[in-house]
Amino acid sequence: VAGAVAGAAAAGWLYVRHQKERRQRSRRLRDLRALALGQGDFQLRDTAGTARSKADFLGRWVLLYFGFTHCPDVCPEELEKLSRAVELLERDPALPPVQPLFVTVDPERDDEAALARYLRDFHPRLVGLTGTPEQVRAAAAAFRVYVSAGPRDADGDYVVDHSVLTFLVDPDGLFRDCYSRSRTAEEVARSVRGHMDTYEPLPL
Repeated sequence: VAGAVAGAAAAGWLYVRHQKERRQRSRRLRDLRALALGQGDFQLRDTAGTARSKADFLGRWVLLYFGFTHCPDVCPEELEKLSRAVELLERDPALPPVQPLFVTVDPERDDEAALARYLRDFHPRLVGLTGTPEQVRAAAAAFRVYVSAGPRDADGDYVVDHSVLTFLVDPDGLFRDCYSRSRTAEEVARSVRGHMDTYEPLPL
């Protein structure tokens, strides 16, 4: 009898915990919708010069990073980390593929050819996106990414200060999470897997 009571109590506790987790996920989803991060569409071009919008990536998980090719250290490090996280996820064939994206914040120097050269050193499926200054500003604003070009030196060179974050977007095009510079590739991959495990498609 005592065992039956204990079993029933454990089952009840697990049910309550499950319901609490579901409520927390639903509340987080509502909060993310309210923030509207990344909800606005973007109109950019890939390295082949093809027009791309957010709609082109619906149905896929996306890891997105904003940066620029002349960045001396932070952007290469973050893209290496992003590539590593995607590779870790690719080791499990049961998981859906993740599309890595890089959006430049320096369209003046980062045209299609410059992006294509730069991205060769990273994940082979990493898609680079650029556009007019107005298009790039709109894309950054959709994710509330801070961007500010610094002063030019004697050679006309400059750096671009920007938010250092990698964004996770789900197959519905909804912002799910973001990862700062302090997160490792392993932590990013583990978090993405967790979101995949709990993902529920939005009703049509």
